[in-house]
Amino acid sequence: MNDTGQRGSRRGTIQRMDNIAIVVDDLPAAMAFFAELGLELEGEATVEGSAVDRLVGLEGVRSDIAMMRTPDGHGRLELTKYRTPPSRDGDPDAPTNTLGAHRIMFAVDDMDDILDRLRPHGAELIGDLVQYENSYRLCYLRGPAGIVVALAEQTT
Repeated sequence: MNDTGQRGSRRGTIQRMDNIAIVVDDLPAAMAFFAELGLELEGEATVEGSAVDRLVGLEGVRSDIAMMRTPDGHGRLELTKYRTPPSRDGDPDAPTNTLGAHRIMFAVDDMDDILDRLRPHGAELIGDLVQYENSYRLCYLRGPAGIVVALAEQTT
């Protein structure tokens, strides 16, 4: 070992970001919201057992998951509904400067159409839809389980 705690010169590196997981209280509603946004369902499963318990540091885990992917195939979102143990309540109206996960941003090609389609799924603008310089239309909205979603439409 050298003085940085590394063995020799070989260092492990990440290969890619595989997915982001979000705990939701209504899995079908969250799936419908993200499907309307354009994500595609990759698969669904129920996970449980001692390996899952040990992995997440809880006992008696039984959760339903839905893996959704972006149309380009590079981004994945895991939506998780815990059956047991029950999830602890968070603040679904937490302001955007709350510590922890901040938001998920998606590039879109028609902001107005996306917003019109997401509103029936409970999406609400947090602030305003803004023109940023001469390059993007941007907005933050709150989706299922208080998830903050940012949308960016390139304008140049």
